[in-house]
Amino acid sequence: MKEAIFLTTDRKETRRKKGLWGGMGRWARVRRLLVALLLGFIVGAYGGTALAEATVIGIAWRPNMKAETFVDLCRSVEEAGGVCVVLDPVRSSDLSYDDKGRLTKGVTEIGTLDEASAKLVRCNTWHDSNAGDVVRDVDFVMFPGGEDISPTLFYTPEKWLDNGEDKTFSAERDVSDYLLMSYCLDHDIPLLAICRGMQMLSIVSGAEYVQDIPAYFKDKGLEYPYEHRNRKPAPNAYRNFAHHDVTVVKGSRLYEMVNTGTLRNAPSWHHQCVKNVDNTRLAVTGFTVTNGVNIIEAVERKDKTFAVGLQFHPETAIGKNLDDAGDKDEFLEYGTAMAIFEWIIEGGFNGQRDAA
Repeated sequence: MKEAIFLTTDRKETRRKKGLWGGMGRWARVRRLLVALLLGFIVGAYGGTALAEATVIGIAWRPNMKAETFVDLCRSVEEAGGVCVVLDPVRSSDLSYDDKGRLTKGVTEIGTLDEASAKLVRCNTWHDSNAGDVVRDVDFVMFPGGEDISPTLFYTPEKWLDNGEDKTFSAERDVSDYLLMSYCLDHDIPLLAICRGMQMLSIVSGAEYVQDIPAYFKDKGLEYPYEHRNRKPAPNAYRNFAHHDVTVVKGSRLYEMVNTGTLRNAPSWHHQCVKNVDNTRLAVTGFTVTNGVNIIEAVERKDKTFAVGLQFHPETAIGKNLDDAGDKDEFLEYGTAMAIFEWIIEGGFNGQRDAA
């Protein structure tokens, strides 16, 4: 039995034993009460040696663990009855770090990996890294949203496209996520990758990439209605999530989880996207159409047991409901968002794929 794991977030502190305690929604409370009563009988009958095993979810490291989507991802795992463990960063022995884990060289002025360091990461992937140690005690890995990815890491490296607004990069996280993603794929460790996570899954798999959606539309001579990320109302103002519908491909892993062909008002916050998955092992399993242009919203690797990417944020819909936010009804329905996490926690990823 794995030890009880403790997670502290900025919004909410949880100290819950794996398999007994998680989120405290009404049905989650009922389920856990029943489990606790059952375990009481088992412990009394068999000397206390049997305890329930819960799915242990490793959340890929990011520098800012107070970020809204990161906290809500952890809360969603717990609400579904799983155990959330924040993983250590993955580091490459091909690169140099200081005693605080920061890269000592190979980082540009804007925070991206330089071309030489990115090439080492792309070519050597997880080899000569601590990736195996990082995921040793987890059942499943989730990659959360966050900063833009260094364009030098793309399958075909690119120069940074300065859109005058986005300059948020973390070279250390780029290395960590790329190495961890490649390790999970090579060792068939089940994973869910959200927003930036889906983009990293696609980049590691060799997909083409769009650095800035508004610029992409402008190059096509089209108006962009900002369906995927709202315009910022003021320099220091809070920018809420956009929302739009997502068409789900029947027979996909995503369809198995949500059992619907349309996700209404999926929370969205991205200005980059996967351009196409041609000549890769990825399959598009969800999309939306924005002013006549297909934007990829979900992908999966059908050659793996479970490797699914979502460009939208189901954890945000859950977080808004847990907080009873005034705009919660504007976003993806709580039960539909929870179905994704409950399906994973209940071990759906271990089963056979449904026939298409």
